Amino acid sequence: MNPPIRLYMSMSLDGFIAGLDDREGQELGREGGRLFNWLDGRMSDGRNGQVFRELMATGAVISGRRTFDLAGRWQGDHHDGVPIFVLTRRIDGGDVPPGSAQFVTDVEGCAEQARAAAGDRAVMVHGAGAAQALLRAGLLDEMEIHLVPVLLGGGRRLFDSLGPDHIELELVRRLEARDVTHLRYRVRPRMAHPTDHSNSDANNIRPGGEPADSS
Repeated sequence: MNPPIRLYMSMSLDGFIAGLDDREGQELGREGGRLFNWLDGRMSDGRNGQVFRELMATGAVISGRRTFDLAGRWQGDHHDGVPIFVLTRRIDGGDVPPGSAQFVTDVEGCAEQARAAAGDRAVMVHGAGAAQALLRAGLLDEMEIHLVPVLLGGGRRLFDSLGPDHIELELVRRLEARDVTHLRYRVRPRMAHPTDHSNSDANNIRPGGEPADSS
């Protein structure tokens, strides 16, 4: 089995990955920093440190355009100089991303390039838009959700624009740690749609379709 394409995302119990009004200068939204308190233990020998080291051992990154821009484009280096593939609707002439980053408009092509670049290591996925595009295309293998015991009450949700498709998940790991529960899910392959639903919106989603830029 190929190393997985895996989403890593901190999320509140009510499903938010950023607080209200996330923007440049307030990238995590109001009170959104609460979702990342667990990173205080990223250098520890405990479970938070374990998960962080796994995250940093990934061999390539797939990011949504909005996440990429709000993060200051990571100055072209998310970690250790690994390739960064940024899903975007369009590529403007003259907009050259820094360092190891490159823009990609095709979801399938993005996943293929990221797998090849990562070699025998997992691919890390960043952002709601990228996660949703990969899920719709059946190309996201796993999700590592860092579930934080807080209700943000508003902000940006992880799965808000995913669509009506039914997607089954299998819990393969659960790690209780300080201020967070790390939940790893495997995304189960979707069953073929019945023939009498051939005109449904779900069946009209084309592989490699245009990704969202929402995150």
